[in-house]
Amino acid sequence: MRILFFRSDCFSPHRAAAGIFRCALVVTLLVSTLALHAEDRAVKQRVAPTYPEIAKRLGITGVVKIQATVAPDGKVTAVKTISGNSMLASAAQSAVERWRFEPADSPSTVNVQLNFALTR
Repeated sequence: MRILFFRSDCFSPHRAAAGIFRCALVVTLLVSTLALHAEDRAVKQRVAPTYPEIAKRLGITGVVKIQATVAPDGKVTAVKTISGNSMLASAAQSAVERWRFEPADSPSTVNVQLNFALTR
């Protein structure tokens, strides 16, 4: 028979909740800055990708990384998949092509990550 001991100062519901909150905060901050990584162009309008039906049925999830070229007026002029599942990549590209960024003095390149996750 095994006896497990937990020190009260190592685990407490308050510490667990605080740890979860910190983790959620870090994830939220990370997601909100992903689109600004390459050139720091603020996103003015995001369009959510449509989850491909076949990918849903097969349970395919994952992150698709897209490189977008943005014109000075904020319109996306070109997109290229850097990594991710090919079934999800076309949906990600279609969505990012419809994004709008804040205007700038010159064209720029922005790296974007889109996370495809199934909810139960």
